[in-house]
Amino acid sequence: MPGAVTFPVEVSHVSRHGFWLLAGDEELFLPFEHFPWFIKATIEQLSVVERPTADHLYWPLLDIDLSVQSVRNPAAFPLVAK
Repeated sequence: MPGAVTFPVEVSHVSRHGFWLLAGDEELFLPFEHFPWFIKATIEQLSVVERPTADHLYWPLLDIDLSVQSVRNPAAFPLVAK
């Protein structure tokens, strides 16, 4: 029985402005201004990230799901609630 297919992802850097993900061969920046759910997260909570599909990011310790497209182009996905 084959294992589940996953796509590589890891947090590479955290600053007071946001954090960077290495997603395969792409580096993505998530500024806290556009992704406020992560502002009070610990390094451990940020670092436990999964990428079950090419366009799906999941932080199980925070119960946050995002599409990779929303990270690439946050203006196309405005916040609905704060």
